[in-house]
Amino acid sequence: MKIRSFLFLTCLFTISFATFSQEKVDTQLIAENLVSPVAFVESPDESGRYFIVDQVGVIRIHTPQKGLLEEPFLNLKNKIVELKDAHEERGLLGLAFHPDYRENGRFFVYYSAPLSQDGPENWDHTSHISEFRVSPDNPNMADKGSEKIILKVDQPQDNHNAGTLAFGPDNYLYIALGDGGGANDIDMGHVLDWYGENAGGNGQDVEQNLLGSILRIDVDGEAPYDIPDDNPFVDKDGMDEIYAYGLRNPYRFSFDMNGNNDLIAGDAGQVLWEEISVITKGGNYGWNVKEGTHCFNAYNNDKEKEECPEKDKMGNPLIDPVIEFKQGGLEDGGKGLVVIGGYVYRGNELKSLDGKYIFGTWTQHHGKPAGAVFVSTPKETGMWDFQELKIAQTNSTSIGHYLLSFGQNKEGEMFVLTTDEEGPVGNTGKVFKMVSGK
Repeated sequence: MKIRSFLFLTCLFTISFATFSQEKVDTQLIAENLVSPVAFVESPDESGRYFIVDQVGVIRIHTPQKGLLEEPFLNLKNKIVELKDAHEERGLLGLAFHPDYRENGRFFVYYSAPLSQDGPENWDHTSHISEFRVSPDNPNMADKGSEKIILKVDQPQDNHNAGTLAFGPDNYLYIALGDGGGANDIDMGHVLDWYGENAGGNGQDVEQNLLGSILRIDVDGEAPYDIPDDNPFVDKDGMDEIYAYGLRNPYRFSFDMNGNNDLIAGDAGQVLWEEISVITKGGNYGWNVKEGTHCFNAYNNDKEKEECPEKDKMGNPLIDPVIEFKQGGLEDGGKGLVVIGGYVYRGNELKSLDGKYIFGTWTQHHGKPAGAVFVSTPKETGMWDFQELKIAQTNSTSIGHYLLSFGQNKEGEMFVLTTDEEGPVGNTGKVFKMVSGK
């Protein structure tokens, strides 16, 4: 989950890509001098403000009038764990504004706090989902003292934290949690599940913990949160918060603004395959029985098993992704390292991309800032075709930076978040808007 900055192909800080219809796509610099921008959300009012989540613990505001404001909207540096300079998946990871934010000023964040006092011995940290409110006196400042922790999840390892928060079209809060980290879903803190061939597996467990899942909760009651009546495990064996499971590290997901409002998630693979899935209520997405469409071998993860179950112990089918690609650098014959889930494009700038799903990879070369952007055509059934967007002038697939995340504003336009560092250090973090090059 890192990205490098885009190639500066002009003095105006723009990059051109060749697209499906040969329409040129440029990227316009929106904000810079960030550390590790991992999420981008437009304020749900008419101010046109963009809120940029920096992994190191701050949320910054970009306004149409003044650009990037110096004073953070919220500073949680003293609440998150101490971050590593190298590859790091903890920190401040997600932001979601309540659908009625204009009236109630409520918003929610996901951050990695030190391990809770009652957390299991030798575990790494505790993920907090917290509610805050905006300051009543300053719309560009949060009330840090208003924090209400609504959910805490202890994490055995430091990686696979996922981190996306988003309100769905049903006004419920959706939360992405990884499988607890480590490798193969069998390390310390990974419970035994029903599939004995790969002993362990938080992804396949729905009864003992929330890890490896996308959760759905109701934050509008008197309790910290309530459970929607139609969540799949209500009145059944399984934890009520779980909406979908069988996931490894669904770092970034999004809802399509139009159509059926599909929930689409990028799930980072182990060694062989990266995947994108359309998430449905109660769906089991296979990890760690499967990696993508392939049978996974937890004890020799670069060699697939010849066969594996098609259903879990409850009779639920293991749902295949709609996109998968070989993991690895271009030098290895792969498409990239770490899939970065994106959005269905619904803007007006890029006519040829209307209705297409845009996603990416952190990098396409080991140890180099060479993220790539892909575009896919959604289909009702079967796998989705996809291809890379190329830089027109150089005919290269690299954006020249590590790709950390995407963003989308209320008009459906797309943004790309990047850094030039492998870890959350320095000030090379940037945000670009995808615009027409014509």
